[in-house]
Amino acid sequence: MKLNLSQNIIQKISRIGLFTSVIVIILQFFPSEKKFKYQFEIGKPWAYELITAAYNFPIYKNDQKIAVEKAQLLKDFTPYFQLDTTIYHSEFSKFQSELTKSGSITADELRFFKSKFKTIYDRGIISTEELKLLSKDKTSAISCILPNRVTHTIEVNKLYTAITAYEEIMLNAPAKFKNLNINNYLVENIKYDKKTSELSKSEVFKGLSLTSGMVQAGQRIVDRGEIVTPQTYGQLKSFKVEYEKRNTSTQQASTVLVGEIIMILFLSGLYFMYLFLFRPRVYADISNLIFMALLMVLMVMITSIIIQFTSFSYYVVPFALLPIIVRVFFDPRTALFAHIVVMLIIAFMVDHSFQFLLLQITIGMVAVSSLRDMTQRSQLTQSALYIFISYCFMYLAFELISEGDVYRIHWQPIIYFAISSAFILLAYILIYIFEKIFGLVSSITLIELTNINSELLMEFAEIAPGTFQHSLQVSSIATEAAKKINANSLLVRTGALYHDIGKMKNPHYYTENQANGVNPLTSLDFEEAAKTIINHVKDGIEIAKANRLPDQIINFIATHHGTSKTKYFYNSFINANPNVQPNESNFAYKGPLPNNKETAILMMADAVEARSRSLTEYTEESINNMIESMVNGQIADGQFKDAPISFRDVETVKSVFKLKIKSIYHTRIVYPELNKK
Repeated sequence: MKLNLSQNIIQKISRIGLFTSVIVIILQFFPSEKKFKYQFEIGKPWAYELITAAYNFPIYKNDQKIAVEKAQLLKDFTPYFQLDTTIYHSEFSKFQSELTKSGSITADELRFFKSKFKTIYDRGIISTEELKLLSKDKTSAISCILPNRVTHTIEVNKLYTAITAYEEIMLNAPAKFKNLNINNYLVENIKYDKKTSELSKSEVFKGLSLTSGMVQAGQRIVDRGEIVTPQTYGQLKSFKVEYEKRNTSTQQASTVLVGEIIMILFLSGLYFMYLFLFRPRVYADISNLIFMALLMVLMVMITSIIIQFTSFSYYVVPFALLPIIVRVFFDPRTALFAHIVVMLIIAFMVDHSFQFLLLQITIGMVAVSSLRDMTQRSQLTQSALYIFISYCFMYLAFELISEGDVYRIHWQPIIYFAISSAFILLAYILIYIFEKIFGLVSSITLIELTNINSELLMEFAEIAPGTFQHSLQVSSIATEAAKKINANSLLVRTGALYHDIGKMKNPHYYTENQANGVNPLTSLDFEEAAKTIINHVKDGIEIAKANRLPDQIINFIATHHGTSKTKYFYNSFINANPNVQPNESNFAYKGPLPNNKETAILMMADAVEARSRSLTEYTEESINNMIESMVNGQIADGQFKDAPISFRDVETVKSVFKLKIKSIYHTRIVYPELNKK
């Protein structure tokens, strides 16, 4: 079965899919382990709201107290060792064989050595290292496990090492055996039994209580401004342990997950709703939505990685990059709205949420304010400096309010703020990358495109000088009009410079480039002449694409005549052929119509500037009538029906045009000639 989906349905499905993807991806990067969101130290004031116990929980003893009690329980503990008494028989047999071979030992001497070997191996020979460890732990006795699993206790000072065993034997040995190499037969036969010792310790520790009381549900723990005492610290520490323990349960984790989904769904939906209601042009372009979603996800992802997998503070993340990048491509309100939404989401991932939000919302406002119009590269460096200073001021102010003492302030975050501010300089690279990926255009790019010393514009000025001068004039008056109605004046200025660039292909067909007064169009029939003029739009698009101009600039070229007619040739055809119905499509531009304020302003400015050159006289009345006639005619033709421009905006634009045209064609003083003598 073949599905025929309309373009509108496909767009709706793609937006729903994008919205769902944002929520799912952000959820993946939320920390799976829920951490206690408060930080506290003994002797410091509590910087948060009143804390009461939400449920019953035990007060856990601190590690130091538990260590003391464990040490007390282990005071009489004897570690376990394996004592192998069978080694005695094998080693003494070897020793006896050596003595018998020599033939110089008596029965009494053999009994002496046998008795010594027996006594030493029954007590046990231990390694020097293990004996040192026992001495270090101040262990006075050990439990020895015999091969038959019978256990007996022996004092540590009665154990032998290979050296002390040798000395014990040789102390009373007959003189003739003083040089006897007996060390080879004194082998360690007592070794530490770690498994049995640990099991025994576990049995001892079973009687150790890890708690020292209970906190009842609803019980007051601490309020804002109170000093954290050791007792309060113990309760808070126990609350933290119980909180994290409860969050690891399946039921609790499911509840938390539902809360996270609702929170991310609401905040993300709020942002998409803002774009839908207040920035419909941005919302209409799916690539813009993908760009916004990518920035949100990247910021959450980087923060999550820093929190979960590094020891760095999350303040090293350059959060100000988000409003700066959005501001460069769109507007301050959209940038600040995006920043606040993302910071609210991240606030659920970090500790000190209130402090985090206070700092980041302030930084977002500073970032947006410091980049009102990003026209110079130095502005980004200045913005980074302003952000760092703002970080420091707001952080120090918060710490002074919380701590109440300058000596309690933690200065390390200042270093993190400096690193974060330095990372803002990465915006240059990111802006360039996003421009290429999403087809966006930044103020920096527009400034570069308005450089009349660029190769393309210099070629334009050389090949079609009259058209180039016309473009400069159109750029001037359109820019002023855009400023008055809060349109993107820099975008209008740039688009105006390139709107007639297609005339480079055949510059001699256009009157502004005809220095000798010869017009080759007069030799063509009216339809062919109209087609030649109309083709400058198509030629301009081809030249723009060949020179890799942004799509936004190409849009100015494509729409600056809309679907209007080449009135000169259309009217001439009708006058010359009164009984013939002309094919209007042969005399009309192919469009599209202007689709935003900026392209609408350019269409008006282009028509007004061109018409002003044909006025026979330049008076206030003639200029006003000309502008009213041209713009009202475009409105009557429906040229602005796709552009979000109001009648008030149009009236404002016309008033700007009148002032600008009058200033261009103002009356000049006639200089007097010198009287001849």
